[in-house]
Amino acid sequence: MKRIAKLGVLVMVAVMVLSLAACSGGTTKTSSDTKKYVIATDTTFKPFEYENEKGERVGIDIDLLAAIAADQGFEYELKAVGFDAALGEVSTGQSDGMIAGMSITDERKKTFDFSDPYFDSGVVMAVSSSNNTIKTYADLKGQKVAVKTGTEGATFAESIKDQYGFTTVSFPDSANMYEDVKAGNSVALFEDYPVVGDAIASGVPLKMVTEMEKGSSYGFAVKLGQNPELIEMFNTGLANLKANGKYQEILDTYIKK
Repeated sequence: MKRIAKLGVLVMVAVMVLSLAACSGGTTKTSSDTKKYVIATDTTFKPFEYENEKGERVGIDIDLLAAIAADQGFEYELKAVGFDAALGEVSTGQSDGMIAGMSITDERKKTFDFSDPYFDSGVVMAVSSSNNTIKTYADLKGQKVAVKTGTEGATFAESIKDQYGFTTVSFPDSANMYEDVKAGNSVALFEDYPVVGDAIASGVPLKMVTEMEKGSSYGFAVKLGQNPELIEMFNTGLANLKANGKYQEILDTYIKK
């Protein structure tokens, strides 16, 4: 009986030792313990985010995020859901942040915290390359104008449409907006100048007919009061990339000169 009792004690001690070892092992931080952020983005806002011919998601925003994550040592999962959906993802907490050519505005600051600006943009008006009648805002009177929902171009168009007497038609992405103008359903569109410039350089039959209107700067965004460490890492990484030349290298890859 004593031998059995001793054996039982030894088994219990062995179990306790193994349990303690397992518990102490769980507190060790490994690469898998690193917080992985979910970052929402747009689907088609070339040259900031789009799919190339290989089906890879590329663009200024995509490359910039990857470079900053590498510089700061954080992991992320990219969700290409469209601009409006990205706004909703972050405001409801489904995504930790978003990078989607998003203009920093006072109105958006009521809902989001922004990084330091990473790109200064502006709005231009473009028409079909075969259109020789629309040259100024005054020529838009009584006409329909295409805009992309939630963009700086849409905001600018709304701000002048009563003055110049035109109506706006909204689209969820740039591609459908371009098609509407090419088909003649809308006589013009308002869009950020690097986006239109890239489209034209890529063969989309459009032309810019106005000077660039000064717009807001783009910023990385998180939900107001949430993930401050992500904003801090983005800002630090952005500063580092500007200092080491990587930032300009990314811009030169995508901005058509």
